[in-house]
Amino acid sequence: MRVDDDLLLADGFDAALIGIGRRCGQPDLAVYSITLAIGILMARDHMTEEDAREYLEYNSIGAWVGERTPIWIESASITDGHLPA
Repeated sequence: MRVDDDLLLADGFDAALIGIGRRCGQPDLAVYSITLAIGILMARDHMTEEDAREYLEYNSIGAWVGERTPIWIESASITDGHLPA
């Protein structure tokens, strides 16, 4: 797979990169795991899980840096036709 040279990556979260998001007629986007990113912050910066989530929400997930802004994924599955609460 050829990755677009203009792909916008999140600094310090290489190990949380889980793939490339693609949509018809749209630029490719980096896709990151929120769970893995929280783990990185906890290990690297000695944050609690709560502090790591808050930091990530404010500084990365909530940061719009243009049309190439990465996608942040929180894993979920459908059980009995409903997403978990």
